This record gives sequence, C-alpha cells and structure tokens, in this order.
Amino acid sequence: MPIVVDVDVMLARRKMSVGELADRVGITPANLAVLKNGRARAVRFSTLDALCAVLDCQPGDLLRHVPEEVTAPAGR
Repeated sequence: MPIVVDVDVMLARRKMSVGELADRVGITPANLAVLKNGRARAVRFSTLDALCAVLDCQPGDLLRHVPEEVTAPAGR
C-alpha cells in the first residue's frame, strides 16, 4: 500500500501506549490498531485532528506516501 501509517513511531516517541492514545482520542483500541497496522481504508479528519492534538504532531508525522515499485515487463 502506498500510504504508510507511522502512529507506532509517534507512540514510541511520546512513550504512550495504544490504550492511552485510544482513550485520549476517543476511539476504540481495536479501531486504532486497524489504523496503526495500515489496514484502514479511510480516516476521518476529526480523528486525524485528535491524533495530532494528542500526539502534538502534524498529519505528515503520521502518514506518508511510499510509491509502489514498478517492475519492468518480462523480456526487457
């Protein structure tokens, strides 16, 4: 997936647990795990705003784009 979620990096930097972050943001630990593990298909701006407020960071600290590798066709 070309979008990588770095919530775990920010959690480590802030020395915060997933449970504490979920409580402070107002989402379930299960939903936070889905986001953290890159399985989320979407994220609400209100959730992103709350994550940034609690973690004292910018959206770009939590999300980054990594282009997929393009492979050359066989025989070239």
